[in-house]
Amino acid sequence: MVFRRFAVAGVSLAATIGAAALAVAPAAAVTPRTHPPHSAISTGQAASSAPGTAVNGPSVPGTSAADAPDIDVAKVQAHLTELNAIATRNGGNRKSSGQGYRDSVAYVKNKLQAAGYTVTEQPCTSGCASGAGPNLIAEWPQGDATKVYMFGSHLDSVGAGPGINDNGSGSAALLETALTLAEQHPAMAARVRFGWWTDEEQGLNGSDFYVGSLSSTERSKIKAYYNFDMIASTNGGYFINHVNSTAAQPMKAYWDSLNLQPEENTEGAGRSDDYSFEQAGIPTSGYAMGASARKTSAQAAKWGGTASRAYDPCYHQSCDTTGNINATGLNRSVDGIAYTLWKLAVTNSTPANDFSLATSPATGSVDPGASATSTVSTATTSGSAQTVQLSATGAPAGVTVSFNPASVTSGSSSAMTVATTSATAAGTYPLTITGTGSVTHTTTYTLTVRGTGGCTAQQLLTNGGFESGTTPWTGDTGTIGAHAGQSAHSGSRFAWLGGYGSSATDTLSQSVTVPAGCAKATLTYWLHIDTDESDRVAYDTFKVKVGSTTLTTLSNTDASSGYTQRTLDLSRYVGQRITLTFTATEDASLQTSFVVDDVALQTG
Repeated sequence: MVFRRFAVAGVSLAATIGAAALAVAPAAAVTPRTHPPHSAISTGQAASSAPGTAVNGPSVPGTSAADAPDIDVAKVQAHLTELNAIATRNGGNRKSSGQGYRDSVAYVKNKLQAAGYTVTEQPCTSGCASGAGPNLIAEWPQGDATKVYMFGSHLDSVGAGPGINDNGSGSAALLETALTLAEQHPAMAARVRFGWWTDEEQGLNGSDFYVGSLSSTERSKIKAYYNFDMIASTNGGYFINHVNSTAAQPMKAYWDSLNLQPEENTEGAGRSDDYSFEQAGIPTSGYAMGASARKTSAQAAKWGGTASRAYDPCYHQSCDTTGNINATGLNRSVDGIAYTLWKLAVTNSTPANDFSLATSPATGSVDPGASATSTVSTATTSGSAQTVQLSATGAPAGVTVSFNPASVTSGSSSAMTVATTSATAAGTYPLTITGTGSVTHTTTYTLTVRGTGGCTAQQLLTNGGFESGTTPWTGDTGTIGAHAGQSAHSGSRFAWLGGYGSSATDTLSQSVTVPAGCAKATLTYWLHIDTDESDRVAYDTFKVKVGSTTLTTLSNTDASSGYTQRTLDLSRYVGQRITLTFTATEDASLQTSFVVDDVALQTG
């Protein structure tokens, strides 16, 4: 949560309120640490009469035709553990202009993309602090696109600490809610869009930029925006933005069902990203559990906790870590988020107008430079015919997919052409064909590109030196960065796997197609191993895998000063789509660090 913003003659002005009720505790100095341990999250003090251990909230009777799920708060806490680790690896914070923020974006983005969301990084090109990272926008591609409910939180921290309650709590709760929605895949009556905002701590700048970038038509599609900022304060209360508004009704209904007697979020008014939407005329609400203001005696009597003490004693300080989390409050908040989302956007009823989607043939094989064709057929399965817009995703480099026509009336067909170039790598590629009308359906078309018998020598891996963020690496991408305590083989960034000194596993993966027609494929990487182990026993290991096959295993017994280049023959995988994985595993004590840089997969 940022200090309060005011609007003066249409210009946003960040100002510090000097009122005692909003006084901020002095920021403690950050104590630099090297590689972070995988520590369990403390549940913190329960700010209610309930115990501090997380509890599952009850289902609310009559939520809608589709009952909301009970979100697993342990999974939310696991996301907080990773955000804390990312901060520790990047100078102790996740401020918007730092690598800790960019690694946080990469972590959230990878989870969402794998779950099937349409994910966009939106650079903040004006109004943000110098070097601020992007907003991250994710939309579930189903439901009425003219009726959007948006859920958001800021992903950045202040420079003084890792920002796990402020605002890892809101960010992690939204992430797990989004993943649960994708897993359950219910029928959607409306679109759901999530936003993780940059540069909130410098003045709500990321959300301001996003709202300003929307056309009037796009703004009108957003029926309500819900904000979640500091929803796990250890001495917190239960606050709702605009508690008596129409937008707040489902949020209040859920907390009322728990007899929490929520109050208006007066401390947070105008201080978080909902204000950007509110200024644009979009209805807003959201949950909060409080920042530096002090709990009253009446609130302590109602909710538990300590009167005359800040709702979050670690607000904007280095102690805002995973130990600064009220798991009970976090659980009640995330379940209320899910309840609100399901109430507004999910339906169990059969759509009044529906259609089916299919491709025939569903597979095609071509030589590089040739094209394959298929017929995309639709049929009206209930109600009236509707217009269906066709699109395709999953095409590799050098492959384009076109439709003639690009939209059809359900019951009609379209000719699909899948075109390759002479440079398209041999391999098998599943393409997702999507039909979007009042509902959305998908089907799969599998393209096989045959080898030509020739081979163009090339380096297949992308961002093998880790200098360009984390994409397209997946897994524990927080290991990538310019971390204090280790150095790069070249450039400034590298991947630091392990190094915790406790039981932990880190993985990094990238998928590539090794072109057919090549006689040889060679993997090279530079690896530095240092360890506190003294025995010549392999306690901590580093494995290189293709798929489930382990190609080599190194350990703490291979430690030495400086980097060593390692080489593996991957010629057996020519003509195949493979996933290359580095895995570091440590036992319960004494750290071993496996530092990887300059990875290349060369054909020839």
